[in-house]
Amino acid sequence: MSLRSALLSACLLAGVTANPAFADFHWSPELEAATNTRIESGEFGTVTSVLVLSGGEPVYEAYFNGADASTLHNTRSVTKTITGMLVGLAVADGALDPEAPLAPLFAAEQPFENDHPAKHQINAIDLMTMSGPMECDDWNQFSRGNEERMYIVEDWPSFYWDLPLRGFPSWVTPPSEAQYGRSHSYCTAGVQILGEAVQRATGRDIRSYAETRLLEPLGVTDVGWPETGSGRIHLGGGLELSAQSLAAFGELQRLGGVYAGQRILPEAWTVASVEPHAVIEGPGFEYGYLWWLQDRETAVGTTPVAMMNGNGGNRVWVIDEHDLTIVLTKIDFGTATMHREAMMFFQEIIAPNVR
Repeated sequence: MSLRSALLSACLLAGVTANPAFADFHWSPELEAATNTRIESGEFGTVTSVLVLSGGEPVYEAYFNGADASTLHNTRSVTKTITGMLVGLAVADGALDPEAPLAPLFAAEQPFENDHPAKHQINAIDLMTMSGPMECDDWNQFSRGNEERMYIVEDWPSFYWDLPLRGFPSWVTPPSEAQYGRSHSYCTAGVQILGEAVQRATGRDIRSYAETRLLEPLGVTDVGWPETGSGRIHLGGGLELSAQSLAAFGELQRLGGVYAGQRILPEAWTVASVEPHAVIEGPGFEYGYLWWLQDRETAVGTTPVAMMNGNGGNRVWVIDEHDLTIVLTKIDFGTATMHREAMMFFQEIIAPNVR
């Protein structure tokens, strides 16, 4: 089944009228030509692909800088949202309780260094909302849990569980004072632990579990899995996917867990995933279950937007109110302007054409 046919079937099952002249998105040959010109000029950085689906139907699909429809894009932390979906599947399979402590699954790593009762209460929701008690902050080069420190050691589970507890200096809002009762701290190591927990709870190799329970039902067969020297796959970043595959993950969320006539994720999980559970201080976002959340101004007013977000400016935007899924892939890794350029693309190309 083609991507177009699969998306049409998914829309019909969900009661969405596909392609009513793209009622919720205005597009034209003139707009397409102007957008191509702006992208090719580098206005939005080094863009490799754009795919816009309205009601599940491709409205605009274009490739740049040597990429094509078969190119596998290094999505960096977009992978985190997909790991969150695997947690949802493990919960649906009855293998994992999202509110139960994860420490019993890591008996082989115990006793933990810097042990504390708080470590033994960490659950999947803590890690999906990046609000656990560990001193783990990828945005602070001095953090003991910074992801760059994890990558240079072999035992990633022990790296996480042996971290000290985080402190709350005067400039950081503690959980007791934070909205939603959680203090966000961006922690890739915690997401890696989530994937490890899914593997141990299900008793299945995490790659095989992902392929059979998530990727294959979505029609995603061509994937690049980054690995460590010991064969451990990265679950917090670096999964390589085509633009069409990225769109399939966005559509799965938009359609409440259904794709191509098949229920993959529980609808309740998809709803909870994009509810705000923590506030990201500074950038002005809220955070769901590894989804970035923000209200954005469009041509029809303020609209809730959920994002899969990755280094380089990689994005999958899901605008449920207007039946839109938008993929943007870029390769501006580690640059100062990568995220600003991605949001400029959204605000200047997508937002004005929402109808």
